[in-house]
Formats: sequence, structure tokens, C-alpha cells
Amino acid sequence: MSRILRTSRRALTAAATAGLVVATAVPALAQNATDDDKVVVFTTEIDTLHTYTDLQGCHRLPLAAHTLNNHTSRIVYLYPDPFCMSAGIPILPEHGMHTPPVGGSFSS
Repeated sequence: MSRILRTSRRALTAAATAGLVVATAVPALAQNATDDDKVVVFTTEIDTLHTYTDLQGCHRLPLAAHTLNNHTSRIVYLYPDPFCMSAGIPILPEHGMHTPPVGGSFSS
């Protein structure tokens, strides 16, 4: 009988430990997902990447913009005008797209 109790106690301890690990890891993973929300724009090989972390409102693209990469958890819209006034093209999370030749913008 004591052997059965020891085995049950070990199983209960293992389950409780696993539950604590999962309970502390899930909020940390959710926090990291929101901390990394950004839009990255590539212009030329000699220029640094343009990173946008404050995604509220309309953002004009740099004049030499070539590609826009959506590293967020939501859809970003790419516009052919600098004011986000025309029909936007949706870019899904973790996807990218070539930008308009001159004067484009994006919003999320």
C-alpha cells in the first residue's frame, strides 16, 4: 500500500510541476509576441533597414523603399499614395510585398 501511495505522490508532484512551468511560460510568450510587433522596410543595400514599432496611423514610406515586411500579428495595408487614402493592399502577418515605385504608405 505504501508503494502505491509513493507512486501516486510522485505522479501528483510531476503534474503540479508541469502545470507551474506551463502557467509561467505562457504569459511570457504572449508578452514577447506583442513586444516584437514591427514593420520593416528595405530600401537599398547601402541604407540601413527602416523599422517602425509605433504602428498607429498612416506612415509614409521612404522614397527609395523596395520591400515592406510585416512582422506583426495583424494585417498591414500598403497604399500607392503617401496619405493612405486609396485602396490598400493587405499584407498578412509574417509576409512581405514589394512597395510602389514612389510615394507609398502603410497602416495597420
